[in-house]
Amino acid sequence: MLLAGFDAGQTSTRCRVSQWHNGSWKQIGEGHGPGVSHLASSCGKKRFRRAISCSAAAALQNQTVTTLSGAVAGTSGIEEGSVAQQQATALLAEELNLDRSQVLATGDERTALRGAFPNCSGILLVSGTGMICLGRTDRGQEHRCGGWGWLLDGAGSAFDLGHQGLQLSLRMADGRQPDHPLRQQLWKALDCRSSAAVKARVVEPDFGAAGFAALAPLVVKAADQGMTEAHCILKHSADVLAASIATVASELDLKQPNLVGHGGALEHFYKFRSLVKTAVRELLPSAQWFPASGDGCQGALAMAKELNTKPC
Repeated sequence: MLLAGFDAGQTSTRCRVSQWHNGSWKQIGEGHGPGVSHLASSCGKKRFRRAISCSAAAALQNQTVTTLSGAVAGTSGIEEGSVAQQQATALLAEELNLDRSQVLATGDERTALRGAFPNCSGILLVSGTGMICLGRTDRGQEHRCGGWGWLLDGAGSAFDLGHQGLQLSLRMADGRQPDHPLRQQLWKALDCRSSAAVKARVVEPDFGAAGFAALAPLVVKAADQGMTEAHCILKHSADVLAASIATVASELDLKQPNLVGHGGALEHFYKFRSLVKTAVRELLPSAQWFPASGDGCQGALAMAKELNTKPC
């Protein structure tokens, strides 16, 4: 069985093609393509098609056998059971010339979770520009906390760190709190010289969650240098992530949960990662952190195999 697993993010898309034979995987090829955007956006469907076709073609180049048996795409912004999921699944089938029963488009957090824990229960925590926490039992039951978009639910992410830092800078400028070099650093990064300029900048169309997240390293650096208010910002976000993990563990009745952490905020901000682990240890002393067994493409391949394996 020749299967394809896609990890489609907003920046780029990876496709891994592997053969499942006699109980083991043999990788055939891997390719990259452009990223995706929300299907409802003006170019959403076109971008999705291009991401799938380009990455699949790159993975299958120079291969003599290119007929796929099935595929799963872990895609940014796809909610389980949504109209967008139905549309993306249909587009995936069309681009790969497969029946809809052979393919599935789902959220990239679900394929990342399956990649991290292919054969056992576990909880995946993602803290990057946004955040999400998703867990799964051995029986396949899942529960999720967070990931509802930065306008509604950004706490625990790099967006949150930058957003809180910028709010702090405005309180400093007003005189509600003592001034600090962090304010000048944040405003310099935005090329702003006044609170009014900051207010105008953050509502520009190109700013959004990524604009706030880009400020997070300055807040983390201030915390590293001993700024109490910056430390409190990191601590608040860390506590939110720990509470999400604890909630998922409770909902799934995972007494000794295995944890995997992904995302730039956890991977690049050492102090923040340390605060998250401390907060988790206080709430769930039995939890253990592990490196991921595999990535999102491998998780997508595992789901594609299950989708296309007929029960005996």
